[in-house]
Amino acid sequence: MANDFDGMLPRTFIGCEAGYEESSIVLFGAPFDGTVTFRPGSRFAPSAMRADSFGLETYSPYQELCLENCAIHDAGDLDLPFGNPAKALEIIRGFTQRVVRDGKTPLMLGGEHLVTYPAVQSVFAKYPELCVLHFDAHTDLRDIYCGERLSHACVLRRVWELLGDGRIWQLGIRSGTREEFSWAAQGHTALYQYDLSGLDAAATQIGTRPVYITLDLDVLDPSAFPGTGTPEAGGVGFKELLRAIIALRPLNVVAADVVELSPHYDASGISTATACKAVREMGILLHRCSQGAGRRPA
Repeated sequence: MANDFDGMLPRTFIGCEAGYEESSIVLFGAPFDGTVTFRPGSRFAPSAMRADSFGLETYSPYQELCLENCAIHDAGDLDLPFGNPAKALEIIRGFTQRVVRDGKTPLMLGGEHLVTYPAVQSVFAKYPELCVLHFDAHTDLRDIYCGERLSHACVLRRVWELLGDGRIWQLGIRSGTREEFSWAAQGHTALYQYDLSGLDAAATQIGTRPVYITLDLDVLDPSAFPGTGTPEAGGVGFKELLRAIIALRPLNVVAADVVELSPHYDASGISTATACKAVREMGILLHRCSQGAGRRPA
């Protein structure tokens, strides 16, 4: 798709115009925020990111590569029903399953954080040694929240039920209940508080195993990223996050998501622009990982 809109909103994220068959990475939107209990709106994030991505260059000076050279297909947004979380998760699971079955790397744009769970289920089915690297302000380890086990506050607990101990690393965490921190400390997850300083240790422990990266953008400090449903003071800066993304290149990254932008809470557009830049760098990272010799088959 050309950068000339011809009066139309862009239908793809900039530089992600490869056809499905020729692509190695498939980007898609999961516009769902059906379990949010504080500030909804993340369902508008994928379309907002596509529109605002055209304020970016496709070239990343940080990774010295252009999105247009990464064979990324933007499949658009999944058609998810309102008021039926179980059906929405089923659709996400099914589409992700198709992508990994076809030997491609999924890059999902949320949506609230619960959308990670069905995507991980499908990736785990192909990669049984899967690990998860989780960037977030929040633990997301509650067993039940507001009477529901399928909630954005429970997503990493559900992921743990799939993977078990020693398979989840959590970075930037600065909010959660006492019980969640205590449960993690029992060895169920490797939880690093406040910043991303645990990344090197996590990468060493993960080694060559396949890894799913879930990036909840509220890991960023709200002074830099106010456009999210649950802002949490004390977060990291974008440069710190960018360094972390680039540092992941030696890993065997087989899937990723970027979640929890709620664009209308930041009228300046800075949060959406920041999210777009994170997606650009994540897309290039996935390309490098998919081309790397360290990538392992199922």
